[in-house]
Amino acid sequence: MSWNNYVTAISTGVITFIATNIDDIVILLLFFSQINSNFRPRHIVTGQFLGFTFLVILSLSGLFSGLVLSKSWIGLLGLLPIAIGIDSLVNREEDSSEEILEETEEYQVTIIPNLLSPQIYSVAAVTVANGSDNISVYVPLFASSNLESFVVTIIMFFILLGIWCYAAYKLTKQKIIADILTRYINHVVPFVLIGLGAFIVLKSEALSLIKLVASCFCLVILVKNNEIEEN
Repeated sequence: MSWNNYVTAISTGVITFIATNIDDIVILLLFFSQINSNFRPRHIVTGQFLGFTFLVILSLSGLFSGLVLSKSWIGLLGLLPIAIGIDSLVNREEDSSEEILEETEEYQVTIIPNLLSPQIYSVAAVTVANGSDNISVYVPLFASSNLESFVVTIIMFFILLGIWCYAAYKLTKQKIIADILTRYINHVVPFVLIGLGAFIVLKSEALSLIKLVASCFCLVILVKNNEIEEN
């Protein structure tokens, strides 16, 4: 693996992680704001790593399918994050931070008959429940990667996850920054997902730029029609 390939794998890992976990900052801020004698930072960090590891395992089908299917076909999976981003733009929902808090409290009182404490399980469960966009992006990304770039990407993921937890913990000490992130960060996520999906499609040469734009236009129409039918 050449140096340029390493740089590409590292940069792709960083961009992908940020794109799929930027909204997790809000959840981590909510968790760290609830720290008390029974709910410690170690519970949050351990639960976050556990939940994220489970999401990566669920996405490994992309790596294995890449050994069987051609990358041009696999690259079409990049339309999934694009569709999620478009759906988020068309169907914007109100901030659900209160719902997240209620779910967290419900998870915390659940009795889990295993080695994991209820606090760790609660964080992991919320992380997995919030990880649908992670899987939709990781599957085509892993499928378009060789083994070496996959390993580099995974290493970057877990390094950045540790940084993510530390940054969220520090941000809870800065109330102004925490309030800004909680209010505005979800507006950025759809555009990042669309850009990342376009990168995956174009990188695999599954579609030309013109066909990709046409596909995005069709997705917008489908999402709008689905919204109209639901209403």
